[in-house]
Amino acid sequence: MFYHPKEGHGLPHNPFNAIVAPRPIAWVSSRSEDGIDNLAPYSFFNAIAYEPPQIMFSSSSRKDSLNNIETTGVFAVNLVGRPMVDVMNISSGPVAADIDEFDLAGVRKADCATIACPRVLDAPATLECKLSQVVRLAGSDNHMVIGEVIGVHMRDDCIKDGRFDVTAAQLVSRLGYRDYAQVTDVFELSRPKNR
Repeated sequence: MFYHPKEGHGLPHNPFNAIVAPRPIAWVSSRSEDGIDNLAPYSFFNAIAYEPPQIMFSSSSRKDSLNNIETTGVFAVNLVGRPMVDVMNISSGPVAADIDEFDLAGVRKADCATIACPRVLDAPATLECKLSQVVRLAGSDNHMVIGEVIGVHMRDDCIKDGRFDVTAAQLVSRLGYRDYAQVTDVFELSRPKNR
């Protein structure tokens, strides 16, 4: 099968998200100018550079997260473990800007160490970020947020033999449609040496 996205795929559901998968979930926490905390998941998310460490996530509309981040210049990306998927899903619902999704979903929060923003206390890892730029993407209302990671939290039980263990963290990723996956199988692969 081949299709041009502009012409449609002819399938009952759009396959694009299922093809570009798995995608890590950025459970983004931010704080409004008025001090209202916000928590929302984004599945268009990834690390994009080592030095300095940088991440990106994108939003398909102007949501509270984007407004807060542009106003305050900071945000946190909380990684999602399998025990948290139900509360993560609750925080994805459309609610008014004056609603604190931490409270709505029953998520325990803690202060970040380097930025004025909350983090998910029980997250396997949290990346504290300073806004680098917001890039307006093609389409009616698409925005890519790029941030520099200036602080990193890791739960102690997720560190095994000096490494962050994704299976201990039970990291969850987004697939297509309504599908998710948990990392359970890991293998190593060494890069070829110079010839």
